[in-house]
Amino acid sequence: MHPQVSAGTLTPRARLTSDAPEQLLDGKWRFRLSSSLRGAPAGEWQTANSAHWAEIDVPGHWNLQGFESPAYSNHQMPFPLDPPYPPDVNQIGDYRVDFDTDAALQRQRVVLRFDGIESAAEIWLNGDLLGTTRGSRLTQEFDVTASLRESGNQLAVRVMQFSDASYIEDQDMWWLPGIFRSVTLLARPEGGLDDVFVIADYDPATGAGMLDVQVDVDARLTIPALNVDAVAKGQIKVGPVEPWSAETPTLYDAEISTSTEKVRLRIGFRRVHTEGARLFVNGRPIMLRGVNRHEHNPDKGRVFEPERVRAELSLMKRHNINAVRTSHYPPHPEVLDLFDELGFYIIDECDLESHGFEHSEWRRNPSNDDAWREAYLDRIRRTVNRDKNHPSVIMWSLGNEAGTGANLEAMSAWVKSFDPSRLVHYEGDWSSTYVDVYSRMYASHEEVVQIGRETEEPAPIAATAAEMHRRTLPFIQCEFGHAMGNGPGGVAEYWDLFEQHPRLAGGFIWEWIEHGLAVAGADGARRIAYGGDFGEVVHDGNFVIDGLVSADLEPRPGLIDYAAIIAPVRIAVAADRSRVELANRYDMVTLDHLELVWRRKVDGVEVASGVLEASGIEPRSRTSIPLAEAASDVVETKIADVLTIEARLRDRTSWAPAGHVVSVGEDVRAASQELPEPADVVATTSRVGAASFNAVDGALTALGELPIAGPSVGIWRAPTDNDRYPGWDEVDLPPFADRWHESGIDRTVSRFISAEPESASLTVRTRTGTPIRETGIEGTFTWTALSSTAVRLDVTLEPRGNWTADWARLGLDFVIPSPPQGLEFFGLGPGQSYPDSASGVSHDWWSVERKDLTVDHVRPQESGSRRDVREATVQTDAGALTVRTLSQPFALTISPHSRQTLAATTHNADLVADGNTYVSIDIAQSGVGTATCGPGILQRYRVAPQPGRISLILSAAPTGS
Repeated sequence: MHPQVSAGTLTPRARLTSDAPEQLLDGKWRFRLSSSLRGAPAGEWQTANSAHWAEIDVPGHWNLQGFESPAYSNHQMPFPLDPPYPPDVNQIGDYRVDFDTDAALQRQRVVLRFDGIESAAEIWLNGDLLGTTRGSRLTQEFDVTASLRESGNQLAVRVMQFSDASYIEDQDMWWLPGIFRSVTLLARPEGGLDDVFVIADYDPATGAGMLDVQVDVDARLTIPALNVDAVAKGQIKVGPVEPWSAETPTLYDAEISTSTEKVRLRIGFRRVHTEGARLFVNGRPIMLRGVNRHEHNPDKGRVFEPERVRAELSLMKRHNINAVRTSHYPPHPEVLDLFDELGFYIIDECDLESHGFEHSEWRRNPSNDDAWREAYLDRIRRTVNRDKNHPSVIMWSLGNEAGTGANLEAMSAWVKSFDPSRLVHYEGDWSSTYVDVYSRMYASHEEVVQIGRETEEPAPIAATAAEMHRRTLPFIQCEFGHAMGNGPGGVAEYWDLFEQHPRLAGGFIWEWIEHGLAVAGADGARRIAYGGDFGEVVHDGNFVIDGLVSADLEPRPGLIDYAAIIAPVRIAVAADRSRVELANRYDMVTLDHLELVWRRKVDGVEVASGVLEASGIEPRSRTSIPLAEAASDVVETKIADVLTIEARLRDRTSWAPAGHVVSVGEDVRAASQELPEPADVVATTSRVGAASFNAVDGALTALGELPIAGPSVGIWRAPTDNDRYPGWDEVDLPPFADRWHESGIDRTVSRFISAEPESASLTVRTRTGTPIRETGIEGTFTWTALSSTAVRLDVTLEPRGNWTADWARLGLDFVIPSPPQGLEFFGLGPGQSYPDSASGVSHDWWSVERKDLTVDHVRPQESGSRRDVREATVQTDAGALTVRTLSQPFALTISPHSRQTLAATTHNADLVADGNTYVSIDIAQSGVGTATCGPGILQRYRVAPQPGRISLILSAAPTGS
């Protein structure tokens, strides 16, 4: 048996917007599911009475409509690697729809179009076999003129869940069979425009546009805005044009017409090329601030909803994203229209991945098997032809994680001959002999430095021809920064390298959206499910929950961080506040579309503000702008004096309102802390001013009227997703979560040593140790009465013994036996931050509601840290706790759940708050890294066993005060 390609289908062509009649066949269809092909009814099922069949929505996936269950795997195939044979256990979905042909389509040539069927299908119309399909995310068309009736048509489609094609559609996503994109009848007029290919070039030297028009019949081209009215054939000069780019997505409405049909195009003039190992658009080097985007809807899977997708892409634009890799298949065709309109650079990826063959060390990989050659070529032809008229597409990607082989090289050769106006991308072959960019996934920071320097340093004498060629190519990270759970960390360090070395043209975070599926829990409430929740035998758990936004498009902290890292404007304030240093990191435009607004707050009160003049600042340039004296004069402050500068949109755009903040810069002057005088009281082992203690173990029990327990010494956190995976930089070591468990820091035991009162102070000494081992931390806690409501706490922590692992943190943990209500603080906010993911926060006086104290990750884990805190008030039902530092700022985490509960719970819907407020004041914190894919925590962001010191003032107030 040889792998098959689509049979009976028409030659692939462009997706065109035509005035020819169409008839949409979407809606309610009849449906019948069989457990296997052998068990599916044979005979004349295509025309038999289907009235007793169930109903199903088309487009849609049958396993999201109550017919069996979905399954998720990353690169594990759910059946044996036995190409090209699918398994015997293979659901078969029979679809039927009866319809009358619209009058406008009758008595002319008609084409039946399917935009997406997973994974393979057999198409019948009125008892005639039209053909078969391969390529789940690729358009398939059939000429139905001879079979179509004016009324009483019976369209029957038999869909296989798995097929030979599944071996090369092993993408990291849910297996979701069915007719999931639209089904349409298209009238094809005699003398009409079956195919159009317009290459719209731009000459940056002259500003002129040039069209290369390829049309299969005689036709005319008109572009009213450019006064073009010409024969639609060959090269057409159009004079000066405004070029298209992601920053200036100028589109010209064009029409190509014959006497029987008019086709509308939106043309964007632009030129893409590489030179000197740099990536250029319109003669300027560009930086790809990208994300990988799967199509996903938690309720409908990969079914397209235009309003949701526009909202999705607008959200990307508001977070400074300018590029998308369509992982790992072409998206719905209308998404390309939105990419053109809103302005994105697109790597349009072919529907191809054979990642499962990694488990056989790539033996029998279809990429290097002649029997699969035509299947590979068919897929790239369908991809390129459908989307060839979109200016947003700057690269064609051959696919993803399909190893290496001659079939991929053949795909590249076809693309280069068919469309030399764009670049070819493929990450899997690091020799890069048949691509136009050097692309990698999750290369370490150290390797990225080396790659960046390759064009700046002489090549070694022994360099191969392939290596010499690769050195001439620009470099991109087509995947980096794995956005799974709390993370990714270390992205800012990557971006600094991208900006430093001209060869590095940016990268794409993996990935945009979490692929959770919405299901009803036992209580009927909506919850988000991941791999294994549907009883799959083979699955990859919550590895599918790895996005910058939730399945419901809620921004995760990683998106906020990324938006700040890639912001196209960098703002820095001089140490004396006399000037603002601006770096315009746009590739094409000045900063004239932005307004720079500054404000100064002293202890939370705005004392001055103004607007800076920033016109005429050229792309990729720097300048310095003077600040008013009111921004820098010396004033008295108790907590901090904060100067903030925001770059805001002057005018409304299609994706954001006027005033939308693009970038933020700041300068903070912290107040010097004066040590308060002790109160004139006598401390005892059970009382120090406002603080009450357990005389048996020296633990705090109350502060004024607020019950509170602690502090205990904390060096562990509820593992994040990244903590549970070994980083690519330490593949021979266990994940951090395992190291922590092995060293015992997740189950420390404390021992009371002494409590000694002296004057207005009480000094408590403890030892916190790990089970089995000799390691421990000796703590000295000195409590000093300050007033009837406040106490001072001076803490010294000293590690003892031979520690075998780094710590997750070093801090103090308190428990208030009352639910949290909110938080007010001065520090970095409003959202969370960790040492290696703190770009998207700024200093201010912030108020946080209860629901925003932590992040509602689908798999519970550590979250919610606020860093660089100098003063904070934790609000609970029982009262408020205020903490102010007298030494260095701290990191504060407030949670309604204990770390043990977070670590033991696998789904957020199963988390139950126990009525307590968990307060952590950290002196040191570990970063979060990106170990789920890529390097773990960078060494500079790890917490080696170390001493710690901090001085705090703690006070309490009753509820409502």
